[in-house]
Amino acid sequence: MSDEAPTPPPARSRLRRAGGVPAQLATALRTPARTAQPLFAQAPKAWQRLLPHAVVGIFVVTLLPVTITVLTDDYGAAGGWAGALGVAQTVPLLLALTRPLPAWLLVLGADVLGALLLTRADEVGGHAWPWPPMTLIGYLVLMACLGLRTSVRTLVGVWLATGAVSLVLALFRPAGTTDTSALLFVLSGTVLALTGALRGLGDARQRIAEQEVISEAERSRRTLLEERARIARELHDVVAHHMSVITVQADSAPYRIAGMPEPVRQEFAAIAASARESLGEMRRLLTVLRGDGTNGGGGEGTALAPQPGIGRLQQLVEATVRAGQPVELSLAAGAVGVAPPAVDLSAYRIVQEALANVVRHAPGATTRVAVTADEDEVLVLVVNGPARDAVVEVESSGTGHGLVGMRERVRLTGGTLDTGPLPDGGFRVAARLPLGDGAGAGPTGPVVPDAAKDTNEEGS
Repeated sequence: MSDEAPTPPPARSRLRRAGGVPAQLATALRTPARTAQPLFAQAPKAWQRLLPHAVVGIFVVTLLPVTITVLTDDYGAAGGWAGALGVAQTVPLLLALTRPLPAWLLVLGADVLGALLLTRADEVGGHAWPWPPMTLIGYLVLMACLGLRTSVRTLVGVWLATGAVSLVLALFRPAGTTDTSALLFVLSGTVLALTGALRGLGDARQRIAEQEVISEAERSRRTLLEERARIARELHDVVAHHMSVITVQADSAPYRIAGMPEPVRQEFAAIAASARESLGEMRRLLTVLRGDGTNGGGGEGTALAPQPGIGRLQQLVEATVRAGQPVELSLAAGAVGVAPPAVDLSAYRIVQEALANVVRHAPGATTRVAVTADEDEVLVLVVNGPARDAVVEVESSGTGHGLVGMRERVRLTGGTLDTGPLPDGGFRVAARLPLGDGAGAGPTGPVVPDAAKDTNEEGS
């Protein structure tokens, strides 16, 4: 089973597949990520991305000659001024596809200038003012582009500015003209509301799709963790079976084999004791994995036996020596019984993991273990020399989980850890575990039960 959770599909792809045509429309209406992107830049199909350019282009090509013709024929404006106003009021619509706010400022300025110039036109009476019909159409197209691109606050500001400009222009209204100020104010507000709602729909559907992707990733991660826990439980069942067989065989060997020397009897007894201890630790770990007990698995099920500490280092070293690894232990008299439970347990586990690494990667190497304590801290030092030339490593490579486990335990107590190779080919593990008030509560909170932390870390 791969350790990596499956990568969820992108939010945009999920949105397209989930909702059909409405979903594609929502994706097309999605606000572009960058200001310079054209309108509908995130549409899934090419024709949808080209559609705004075609629509605005048709309006510009149509409104430009119509504006010039209406201004000259109906309003009696001069040909030069009519041409200039026609270009200024229509061509900036092309800019609205990428930068609608600057386009709005240009069009609004041109429309205001045109309204002021029309006050002196020869035939303005009897016609619409200050916004002629072609000006209304162009302005509404601009409002549609704005509504699909900008925020609600900006849309409200644009609408209010349009009303304010219309109100000021009404003060200069020529006699006999039809006032279109209120008409533009109402129509522009309607277009802004509709297009803003469409854009909001696209944003909402996009956020929903992104949230679905996040939820799917969390579900994948939770499934992966549950699968790992299941494998761990199955591994416990398999290993526990074999360990039970070893225990039974070691206990019954003196009765099955006659005339067994006393040293051999003691060796079988030690094997049986080690197997039973391993079974006990695996059962406590399994209790946490299955969620038994209270407080997240830290109830009575995890306290069936006392946790090991510095006082049991002698037994740990003796077991390692019996396995063929030469180890010397220097245990200060004041180091036993002075440390709080978290520090006591962390010191034992650090030495245990360090010795396990020596057995794996430097079998037969001379190893020294020293544990000292004073009023402030406990110092743990494990140093081993290079492996004997004639001995092959039990494991040629490691995962690094052993050193990671040491660092986690040291961090949990607020101490420091120093590990690294020695010039002669050996390795050093040095840990400083404080005995102050911070011991037992690291940066992330109080100490969790050992059964929850000790996952039988692999060697470095």
